[in-house]
Amino acid sequence: LPFVYRIVSALKLKGIEYEFVEEDLFNKSPLLLQSNPIYKMVPVLIHGGKPISESLIILEYIDETWKNNPIFPKHPQERAYAHFWAKFVDEKFNQASKKAFFSSGEDQTKGVESMEEALRFLEGEIARKKFFGGKDSTGFLDIVVGWIAHWFQFVEEVGRFKVMDKVKFPAFDAWIENFLDVPVIKENLPSSKDLCGAFQGFKQMELAIADDRG
Repeated sequence: LPFVYRIVSALKLKGIEYEFVEEDLFNKSPLLLQSNPIYKMVPVLIHGGKPISESLIILEYIDETWKNNPIFPKHPQERAYAHFWAKFVDEKFNQASKKAFFSSGEDQTKGVESMEEALRFLEGEIARKKFFGGKDSTGFLDIVVGWIAHWFQFVEEVGRFKVMDKVKFPAFDAWIENFLDVPVIKENLPSSKDLCGAFQGFKQMELAIADDRG
């Protein structure tokens, strides 16, 4: 899942050793259910025997616990900026992508329009920058937005809609190239086959649930 790879990217960028435990979301393990009993979802970071859930919270915890190679900006105003846009991406773009992916017709069209609106804002923020933090290296906000760089193409393919357009969003397209060219990011991307299969599984599961409801 994209949110899991947010954590993988942060740990890799900071050079932190970790053990990766893969979860089958169609058959969740007792460890996951015990570690995140409220949402029952990944990612979960277990450190010192205590679980921490929610990717944005985990990212901040990682950066505050291991000080080397910081991914958050130091200045309070810049940190607030990063938090704002991370929340925007998760609440605006990600939710719209789910709506478009799991629907059709008018509902899917509305989801696509909402994503395009979100991308116009992101296009304005990344214009004339290499990375979202305005630095020459990737950071917190790049990690948060990063799932769009690689995963989203498979959401579009399986969901049968199209949003990304390098003509409409040239600055964002350039950022995608810069982000995917970071060695730590490039070396840890899941394969196209795995991602396509995973999103097909999510789509089929949702259709099966809809049939049961009907």
